[in-house]
Amino acid sequence: MRYLFLLILVTCVCCKNTQKPEVALTAPIENPVGDALEVYDFEEFESLLHKKDNYTYVINFWATWCAPCIKELPHFEQLNAQYADKNVKVILVSLDFPNQYDFRLKPYISSNGIKSKVVALNDPDSNSWIPKVDKNWTGAIPATLIYNDQKRTFYEQSFDYDQLQTAVKPFLK
Repeated sequence: MRYLFLLILVTCVCCKNTQKPEVALTAPIENPVGDALEVYDFEEFESLLHKKDNYTYVINFWATWCAPCIKELPHFEQLNAQYADKNVKVILVSLDFPNQYDFRLKPYISSNGIKSKVVALNDPDSNSWIPKVDKNWTGAIPATLIYNDQKRTFYEQSFDYDQLQTAVKPFLK
């Protein structure tokens, strides 16, 4: 319960006095995600946090209602495009509420041309899964995990592109 409270508190504080992104909240629009949005509970999702292969994974936790998250998403898209040939995979993990997938999340993905893999994490027991992502994570977003088969680092912060590149470079093989 402590983590859920902190997530709500930090989100309110972080997003206070920031401009909310303009997203259509009416009928869903046609988009490439369609009904193919992968929705996981944490047990299903957890394997994405522990892959042992030749890739570096950049896993960003975000939501459409989080202004700092929306501001940094283009940097993750740029990283995804520029580092794909360096075995970097970007996964954007939406923490949007399930009732917002069709009316907010999918339209956002479509209208912004998001090419990175987007999955939705729908597991209301955040108190149990937040410390499994990182024991020091308070639950605030945006948050990013970067890992490969040799190391992992967790960031509870926003990134600009230079900061994101600097964080990823030590992971490149």
